[in-house]
Amino acid sequence: MDRTKQPLPQEIIIRTLTEFLEVAINFVVYVRGVYPAEAFERRRYLNIPVQWARHPRLRDYIHSAVSALQPSIQKDIVERVAVIFSDKNQIPIEKFVFRLKVNQSYKLDFPENDLEYALRAFLIKLSASESMLQPLPDDCTWEILGYFKQLPGDASDKGQFWLPTDTKHWSQPPLITPIKSMSSEPLNVQLYIEHPSESDRKL
Repeated sequence: MDRTKQPLPQEIIIRTLTEFLEVAINFVVYVRGVYPAEAFERRRYLNIPVQWARHPRLRDYIHSAVSALQPSIQKDIVERVAVIFSDKNQIPIEKFVFRLKVNQSYKLDFPENDLEYALRAFLIKLSASESMLQPLPDDCTWEILGYFKQLPGDASDKGQFWLPTDTKHWSQPPLITPIKSMSSEPLNVQLYIEHPSESDRKL
């Protein structure tokens, strides 16, 4: 059977999704210019060019964060995964948000080529998003945050990786720029960018 036509069980769908998140977060950090371009190397994923962190500590941070999320994504208790860029006062100035919804009751198989086609489109849109964004300040910091519907649980599902965050919140609803979304029976994913409202920017 042609591999691209072979249906996928849910476990592999989740594994593919978390692999995509790792690639996408590497790509977000590259696109936002937090580090010199030389800190990344060009690779191919789903047959399109992407950027991958060269530095082991940066690469390991992204990999460990996403790997720790996988069991909770499987259980559909992760609502959002966000890459948050903050100013020198630790106030968020930009958020790349992946909103996830996993249908745990879905028991049928899902064609692999359909999933790969959908995720490839996210990366293409992400690459094009740079032109619509303002440069970040040189002294900005960033982090990966997981937003859970409930606490992840015990150490067996790597819940010990996640701690409550002291990241400040905006007082008003953010300005949202949609990037891409996919909707299917087993899996829904939305990617959008949040910026503070005009009133929050003046604070």
